[in-house]
Amino acid sequence: MYCSTHEMPLYPGTGAIGERGEHNTIINAPLSAGDGGDAFREAFETVILPRLREFKPDILVISAGFDAHTRDPLANLNLVEADYTWVTQRLMDIADASAQGRIVSLLEGGYDLQGLSRSAAAHVTALMRG
Repeated sequence: MYCSTHEMPLYPGTGAIGERGEHNTIINAPLSAGDGGDAFREAFETVILPRLREFKPDILVISAGFDAHTRDPLANLNLVEADYTWVTQRLMDIADASAQGRIVSLLEGGYDLQGLSRSAAAHVTALMRG
């Protein structure tokens, strides 16, 4: 299963909410320019997390993109460090419930060094507290 939040239509040619893949294992929760933590958290709570709980993954691989940070010049989203902490904790809950806590996290994006460093630190700190 692949799940994604991203700014639309900025995401490159894919990522529409109706795209599900051949086996209904693609979950897109697109956000709009200007969206912040409330919209991001709602997308996770209503679209992504319920499907992950139902799917019961054996491992979670997080493609940790921090280009949704409010300081980032690439996108027009307004996430802050607390949003990354929150989503990391929710994903850890899923991993604990179905994957024996197994998580791999890979850095994907983030193009403002201050926003990137603070967001990555929030993410890693949350992972360490698990």
